[in-house]
Order: sequence, then C-alpha cells, then structure tokens
Amino acid sequence: MNAGGISAARPPHEHRDSEGEGMARVVVQGTDIVVRLTWREKVAARHRDVRVPVSALRRLYVEPDWWRALRGGRGRGTWIPARLCAGIRPLPEGQDFAWVRAGRPVLCVELRRGAPFSRLAISVPDPEEAMRALLPLVPRDRLGRT
Repeated sequence: MNAGGISAARPPHEHRDSEGEGMARVVVQGTDIVVRLTWREKVAARHRDVRVPVSALRRLYVEPDWWRALRGGRGRGTWIPARLCAGIRPLPEGQDFAWVRAGRPVLCVELRRGAPFSRLAISVPDPEEAMRALLPLVPRDRLGRT
C-alpha cells in the first residue's frame, strides 16, 4: 500500500463489498450520471460504464428486494439464476440496464423517454447514500410522485 492507502493490487476506483468483491458505483460526472463498473463487471455485463444525462433523471428509489428491481427479459449480458443479473434487459418500450446481485438492495434510477435506458437497476455498496447524493438532481415536479 502506498502513503495514500491505495493498494497496487486493484485500481483506486474499485470499491469492495463485505465479501471482498468489486462493486459498481453511481456518480455524477459533469452533466452525466455514470455507472462505473469494475473491469470484471464490464465483462459480465458486456457493456462499458453507463452514461446518461442528468436531465433524463425522473425518479429514484431503493428496492430492498433485488429480484423486484428486474423487469423485461434476458438480453445481452450475464444471467446466473438467484445470483447475478448483469447487462441489458429489453422491454417493449425500451431497455433497462441492470447490475443486480442477489440478496442486496438495489438503487433504481428511472429515466425519461429518449434516454438510452428506461431504468438503471444497480447494486451499489450503499444504495441509500447513492440515492441521497442523486436526490437533489431529481426535478422538483417529480419529488413525491411515483
């Protein structure tokens, strides 16, 4: 480990969960909401980091039951029953991006029409904290509506 506490064994942006596995992160970068995936997550999802404009943000919530966060059918990505759903899930009206690990709450980011995805469903280390960070970006006319 160097003086900054960053191990050379893994990139500094990679977060680990309690089991030592890498975890996706949701951050705001400029005018975009970015889902940062570890390199293993990118391979499993068959997708790079996901970027959507902040202006597309419609609604946020945390889904405590991981399986309820999933909609649509299996698309491109990795699907391990009762363990992992990673990649694009096609819907009749668009597509969702999911990085969902079983047994964990999921941050759900619903987006407006015209965005690259209808919803982002992401298992992050602390979904409540991620939601608090994004909440100020939700348009005022959308707060309190389902």
